[in-house]
Amino acid sequence: MNNLLSLIGRKNELFSDDIERSNSALARIVFESRFLVLGGAGSIGQAVTKEVFKRNPKKLHVVDISENNMVELVRDIRSSFGYIAGDFQTFALDIGSTEYDAFIKADGRYDYVLNLSALKHVRSEKDPFTLMRMIDVNVFNTDKTIQQSIDSGAKKYFCVSTDKAANPVNMMGASKRIMEMFLMRRSEQMAISTARFANVAFSDGSLLHGFNQRIQKNQPIVAPNDIKRYFVTPQESGELCLMSCVFGENRDIFFPKLSEALHLISFADIAVKYLEQSGFEPFLCQSEDEARELVKTLPAQGKWPCLFTSSDTTGEKDFEEFFTDNEVLDMSRFENLGIIKNEALYQQELLKMFEQKIGQMKSNLEWSKEDLVALFFTMLPDFGHKETGKYLDSKM
Repeated sequence: MNNLLSLIGRKNELFSDDIERSNSALARIVFESRFLVLGGAGSIGQAVTKEVFKRNPKKLHVVDISENNMVELVRDIRSSFGYIAGDFQTFALDIGSTEYDAFIKADGRYDYVLNLSALKHVRSEKDPFTLMRMIDVNVFNTDKTIQQSIDSGAKKYFCVSTDKAANPVNMMGASKRIMEMFLMRRSEQMAISTARFANVAFSDGSLLHGFNQRIQKNQPIVAPNDIKRYFVTPQESGELCLMSCVFGENRDIFFPKLSEALHLISFADIAVKYLEQSGFEPFLCQSEDEARELVKTLPAQGKWPCLFTSSDTTGEKDFEEFFTDNEVLDMSRFENLGIIKNEALYQQELLKMFEQKIGQMKSNLEWSKEDLVALFFTMLPDFGHKETGKYLDSKM
């Protein structure tokens, strides 16, 4: 943990004080309760699953589409924590599938349902087909699993949002903002809370996780030098989600308070720290070709080729924010956790229109990215999307 904290420019864990003050109540509630974790084998899902598991729940079922990641999750839990008396099982299922629906019908009794499944990458916006899947996963699967939770009598539903849902500029952030709109409608039927938080350091598929892959594969390190982000550790992401799930009131959105402990840092700065921690001196290159060539010789000299460039891809936000100016905040309940307080404000006709339009596109098996972008602008008139025609898949 300390090495990871130093990489993202911190010395202290964010939520340790709040966890310590709440731990007695948190331990009691988890011990007495039944949990279903959806998307539990992703980076955040694994962190949440561990936070629940180590507090000995009565029941903990974990669902994820990735069979391989699920296997590793179980190995990790057994190696770290061992066993619990409660019912702990994992299921390699797609939550959008008939098999998942049958699973819920057969054994759907849970007190808390936590949904961590999501398409989270801005790079998923480059084609209309992956973009439609993003809408399915982030919006409609969420709406479906809430209805199932209502039908089965669950106490609480939690799902993770993103800081990019605040004044979104990319389709991923906008899909999560639209998801929040659907949550408001369902919140009139059951208690729902969520969380917006920063990048999870070294989460699967992230740029920082890519640093590990590049070193293992003897490849150059590439990072933007003009993009700064807030980072939380995987454990902190799990703590934040569990706190929101258990202690959040209906429609609450939890987020990390900005402080000296949580500050912006560039990807290039982290790359430099990462290489130095790994025993290498960064060597700045001027082109991809130069970096690919020098990686054949420089590592033996204790140096690693790096290419740091400015970002010009579609969907990059210049800065990060957890809330907007017109949202009501509770900054006093916790030391390092802020809460956005929401009323059940939504436009029923707008949500119905969105469902109908998407359903029509899927029924016809025909839609374009332009169709989806236009629909998002209808849902979010202030959507700050800008198309540059450049995507991360076209870069090293």
